[in-house]
Amino acid sequence: MASGKLLYAQSGGVSAVINATAAGVIETARDKGIVVYAARNGILGALREELIDTSKEAKANIAALRHTPGGAFGSCRYKLKSLEENRAEYERLIEVFRAHDIRTFLYNGGNDSADTANKVSKIGQALGYEVNCIGVPKTIDNDLVVTDTCPGFGSVAKYTAIAVREASLDVASMADTSTKVFIIEVMGRHAGWIAAAAGLAGNKPGDAPHVILFPENVFDPEAFLAKVQATVEKVGYCTVVVSEGVKDNEGRFLAESGARDAFGHAQLGGAAPVLAALVREKLGYKYHWALPDYLQRSARHIASKVDVEQAYAVGKKAVEYAAEGLNAVMPVIVRVSDEPYKWKIEAAPLDKIANHEKKMPKSFISKDGFGITSAARRYLAPLIQGEVPPPYGADGLPEYVVLKNASVPKKLKKFKPAP
Repeated sequence: MASGKLLYAQSGGVSAVINATAAGVIETARDKGIVVYAARNGILGALREELIDTSKEAKANIAALRHTPGGAFGSCRYKLKSLEENRAEYERLIEVFRAHDIRTFLYNGGNDSADTANKVSKIGQALGYEVNCIGVPKTIDNDLVVTDTCPGFGSVAKYTAIAVREASLDVASMADTSTKVFIIEVMGRHAGWIAAAAGLAGNKPGDAPHVILFPENVFDPEAFLAKVQATVEKVGYCTVVVSEGVKDNEGRFLAESGARDAFGHAQLGGAAPVLAALVREKLGYKYHWALPDYLQRSARHIASKVDVEQAYAVGKKAVEYAAEGLNAVMPVIVRVSDEPYKWKIEAAPLDKIANHEKKMPKSFISKDGFGITSAARRYLAPLIQGEVPPPYGADGLPEYVVLKNASVPKKLKKFKPAP
């Protein structure tokens, strides 16, 4: 690693443990005498030269990031176009790096972020400016390839399994005279990892969830209704988990509103009410539905200990890789064994990760398409193990940290990123 500063940026939707990764980065860098700047609101902060000097933060506050949800420095949904389409943005990043003597860039995000870090490493070489670019994994959807799991996923998985188990006990107690069908919609645009995690809520036949709808399967309304009816008649009620990414036989999202986000992805959220209306119309059952949305990814109070440890570890290792001179790589999690669960971290090339998507293996979905297999349970179960609750204050609420986020003085002319 060349002498100079390190720039850390958070990208996309945050997770309950992304700040644990930030803590891993900053604490490790401090131990090595490296100054860490953070980009305010992700890559946009880097383009706008809106940088934060983390050396102004107290040691205790950086440590408190381990148990604080959200994105401590701000994140954004902003995808840099290709080098050919908008070379100016990449040149601007190098200009900012040069002005502030930034020699390491850590981009903490998913597929798009890995792609960006890879491209920045190349433009740095092309412009004759040495900068080590390391992608740092983060995505609640668990859809990054190469890595066994993604920091952020284990905590969402734990939250989802707990929510399904607790809500189902409520429904079961009221089913005789009230709600017969409860539907919970979880995140997961193209991969059903979070929906699958809900399956951990049940341990034996008849336990909820009784129906899981995965984006890997085409939605069959007749088969769905038959399964719901059979479950209600046998168990007395039916808990349904549906991924937001489920599509019909014409390839349309059940939940699609027509809007799109900054990455060009369909804005989803609404599969549960669609299913609820179908249940009411065809079966006449009383129902309730829930859309946890941001609650899934911000629930630090019940985060997985394994997830927190892995999130911190990838941040720590990213700094170590940069110090060793590695470039265009990502610290990925490698599973050593299921029982006992053991894992390690290795470096993987960004070009093997960027713009690829890991979907659930067919072997993880039961033959009827509505549940998970023992293979899925073996994979998922270790990821939700352990609890590391935040400290609680006198008001009975978790004590989270809000950083000062002192700005670094600007040195360049104003730059307006592409819309």
